Amino acid sequence: MMKENYKTQEKIYEAEVIESATFDENIIVKILIKAGRTIAKPALEVLEMALDPYTPAQVRVSLMAALAYLIMPFDLFPDFMPLVGFSDDFVALTAVLSIWSKYMTPSIRARAENKLNKLFPFY
Repeated sequence: MMKENYKTQEKIYEAEVIESATFDENIIVKILIKAGRTIAKPALEVLEMALDPYTPAQVRVSLMAALAYLIMPFDLFPDFMPLVGFSDDFVALTAVLSIWSKYMTPSIRARAENKLNKLFPFY
C-alpha cells in the first residue's frame, strides 16, 4: 500500500531530482568529519532518505535543501564559529527529518548508520 502511495504522489508532484549517480557525497563527508558525529547522524539520514528511490520527489527537494544549507559555510551561524557553527545546521537537519519522518524506513536508518560507523569508527 505504501508503494502505491509513493507512486501516486510522484505523479502529482513533479520535480527534477538529483540522481544518486550524479551526487558527489565527498563534499558532505568532508563537512561531516569536521562537524562531528552529532551532526553527521541526521545529515546521513537526510542524505539516505533523499537518495532512496521510494522517497517522493517533493520530499527529496526539501531534503536536498537541508543538505545544501549544511554545505554552505556562511549561514545563520557560520560553520567556522566554535560551539555554535553547526548548531543551525543541526536544527535544519532534525527539522526536515521530523517533517518527513513517515518516509524514514529501517533500511534508510541502517544505511545511514553504516556510513556513520565508517566515518567515526571509534565510537
